[in-house]
Amino acid sequence: MNKFYYLFLILPFFNAFSAEKQILCPIFVEDEIDEEEVVEYKGFKVFMCCGTCVKEWNKNPDYYAKVAQSMKTVPQISKVDLSSVKLMFQRFCPLRNDRVVHPGSPSVTFKGHKIYFFKESDIKRKWTKDPESYFKKAREAGLLPQFDKK
Repeated sequence: MNKFYYLFLILPFFNAFSAEKQILCPIFVEDEIDEEEVVEYKGFKVFMCCGTCVKEWNKNPDYYAKVAQSMKTVPQISKVDLSSVKLMFQRFCPLRNDRVVHPGSPSVTFKGHKIYFFKESDIKRKWTKDPESYFKKAREAGLLPQFDKK
């Protein structure tokens, strides 16, 4: 009986050390987190890589949380109920393909579909100069799935 008692006492510590830990930013998905760049989300700490991502998260936290759940990048919020949040087909910026976009991100309509970008300045400085070329590259990279749906 004593063995079970000790197991009962140490099990919570084992679970705390073996739990998954957030490593990557939920917005700049290839960047490692900076533990000083943090937001509180429904009682959980969500870490970002920089202040830009903190500001971006605060524009649409439920949407970014839902994307993070789908990508399994923020394990601490995996059980938060976000069933009412609907994800867009497009997840990433076609010009900065490591950055998550949301329904309020800057966008253009191209060939009958909205394309979302991380930064308004990217549309002006890059996209408008050669939209066909950028569109082709983004399609080849699988970044614009809204053009696949029928």
